[in-house]
Amino acid sequence: MRYVSTRGAAPPLAFDEALLTGLAPDGGLYVPEEVPAWAEAEIRALADLPYAELAARVMAPYLGGRIAEADFASLVADAYAGFGHGAVAPLIQLDHNTWLLELFHGPTLAFKDHALQLVGRLFDHVLGKRGARVVVIGATSGDTGSAAIEACREREAIEIFILHPKGRVSEVQRRQMTTVLAPNVHNVAIDGTFDDCQNLVKAMFNDESFRDEMRLAAINSINWARIMAQIVYYFAAAVALGAPGRPVAFAVPTGNFGNVYAGYVARRMGLPISRLVVGSNRNDGLTRFFESGVLTTSAVQPSLSPAMDIQVPSNFERLLFDLYHRDGKDVASAIEGLRTDGQIAVGQARLDEARRLFEAYRLDDEGTIRAMAQIHDEAGVLVDPHSAIGVAAARACRRDSETPVVALATAHPAKFPDAVEKATGIRPALPARLSDLLEREERVVSLPDDLGAVEEFVRARVALKGAA
Repeated sequence: MRYVSTRGAAPPLAFDEALLTGLAPDGGLYVPEEVPAWAEAEIRALADLPYAELAARVMAPYLGGRIAEADFASLVADAYAGFGHGAVAPLIQLDHNTWLLELFHGPTLAFKDHALQLVGRLFDHVLGKRGARVVVIGATSGDTGSAAIEACREREAIEIFILHPKGRVSEVQRRQMTTVLAPNVHNVAIDGTFDDCQNLVKAMFNDESFRDEMRLAAINSINWARIMAQIVYYFAAAVALGAPGRPVAFAVPTGNFGNVYAGYVARRMGLPISRLVVGSNRNDGLTRFFESGVLTTSAVQPSLSPAMDIQVPSNFERLLFDLYHRDGKDVASAIEGLRTDGQIAVGQARLDEARRLFEAYRLDDEGTIRAMAQIHDEAGVLVDPHSAIGVAAARACRRDSETPVVALATAHPAKFPDAVEKATGIRPALPARLSDLLEREERVVSLPDDLGAVEEFVRARVALKGAA
């Protein structure tokens, strides 16, 4: 198993090398050279396995033998041992054939824990074998940052810097990051949007001298290991609902395209996924793409679902790579067009190909509040704004009554208490382990949207710690 760049100009890497590299030197994202194809019997054999065992089995082909099977199984079991539900990713039935996949039972109450609790341990394992250290750089629209920090806090081989858009994440999301006072954790509030934060991260990786000097590693979903771990819960949910003997559809609230892309890879592996519905908020660039075949850049608008306040979805490049028949030069040209002309137009044939699997649905803030209220009234379930968009998308885009549709619940409702209370009149409480979160001391540095200022801050902190 080797990993190639979506832009075609970087050398292929083994799994552990791709893990530590994150963004390819040519600016592309790493993807498997070949996606392993599973027979129906292999999928059927996953039935009734505990989540950690199923996860280790699904992910094993992507390791290419670079981590011993027993070591990997131990890392996976440890990653999910601390989740607050025995099923790790339980399914809740909302109506006849609409299901909610709860992905918020990890330590930071968001789906990002499913990947990052494992990725932090993978970093530790690989770096320990090499006797090396890295500086992890990440951008967050809300949930990735806290999950990454929780996964990397107090790890000897890692110094972690997380950039978030100042004033554009919820208070709970911010405090889950800024109240972690571990000496290897550094929070940076950027005066800008998530896209600005993401661009800064990409610019640091593209600054070859800075990247090498700092030994940068990525923990955003540009890192393939993040996608690999997210493939697992698609298998777990589909098998629980009868796969491979029956098809299953999924509705995914997403801004950066990584979560739904994992479902796309699961389907390429052989999982019988009939549809993938992309749920968007008012920042509806992805929905507009699946309607028109044109991805355009526009200003980010704050919403009730801030983790989706994104207009330039980084992981979309991985889908483009397949739509352009894995021609890295064509992908690089398309991405350059987005930078210079503000759009990518894939043409009708590629749009038709994408639409054979993908559908998209948008919901504004008022619709989101109505959806949250309706879900609570009908099923007695509280959902956060992102998950409400997923449920609304699942119901709006249902093709038939017999195919189960699974909406991904990506965050605990207590992460967005104001919105939940506005919709339902109920203010959800944080779990006991986080009950004092709003009283904890915060530590955060504010910086402008300026690459030089951010690089200087990182360099100074790393030098101070003697980590480089």
